[in-house]
Amino acid sequence: MTDKLTLTEDQWRERLTREQFAVLREAGTERAFSGAYDKLKDEGEYYCAGCGNLVFRSNEKYDSGSGWPSFYAPAEDDAVETREDTSHGMTRTEVLCANCEGHLGHLFPDGPRPTGLRYCINSVALEFEAAGDPPVGS
Repeated sequence: MTDKLTLTEDQWRERLTREQFAVLREAGTERAFSGAYDKLKDEGEYYCAGCGNLVFRSNEKYDSGSGWPSFYAPAEDDAVETREDTSHGMTRTEVLCANCEGHLGHLFPDGPRPTGLRYCINSVALEFEAAGDPPVGS
């Protein structure tokens, strides 16, 4: 990625729902087991709800039992970025959209093979496109 999407806070508020803004722009977290994509098993692709960047695919999704959609790898190596998150009195690895730097969730080292990683992602930060559907945003 070369050019990141940067908008003002007001532009983000116009573009996103209140829940999406709280997660994507304020690093919030939806309640466990409340998201639309936690149990979704359909084939397709997951896009950042903030900017439409392809971030995950259903082939790498699995049921972690955590209450959030979980993936063992991003769609592409450069689809997401990570950074240290020391909020809430603990150290975690935050997962961000590489295009708009929206907060997607967190990364943990307790996932399945082949990576051993668990990208624990908020449903509200994603838009799903089922295989065979028109592209998101069209």
